Amino acid sequence: MILCSPRRSLGKSRPRRSKNKDQLRIYMKKIVLLAMMAVLGVGVWAQGPAQVPAYRGIIERVQPNGDTLRTYLRGDEHKHWMMTEDGWQIKENKRGWLKYARLNRKGEVVVSCRKARNADKRSKCEKKWLEKHGIKKNL
Repeated sequence: MILCSPRRSLGKSRPRRSKNKDQLRIYMKKIVLLAMMAVLGVGVWAQGPAQVPAYRGIIERVQPNGDTLRTYLRGDEHKHWMMTEDGWQIKENKRGWLKYARLNRKGEVVVSCRKARNADKRSKCEKKWLEKHGIKKNL
């Protein structure tokens, strides 16, 4: 008596996949992968920065003490700054005050200790300080 495995004794063999089915399966995986990449690519593109210039009109900002300051925004999505109505660059400090900008020793624009004011409310001392330390931008 010859002993055989049950598969052989019943005459059943493992079904083989055809080459075409394997190629079709690989092709479908590639299509699904490309579709997912396209959806992700469109999502990333849609979330990109809006390439628009800053608002060109005068913006009235209120200082923490209640004074108003007329400012302009300049720049784009990569580089932008704020300036007074007469062209002096200003920055906002951590407490919310708008102060004049100045250059530090490394040449970086930093917040100064001087609170920004409209041109008609500046003292002679402030004007003199601005001429020496302030950053004047062309309008």
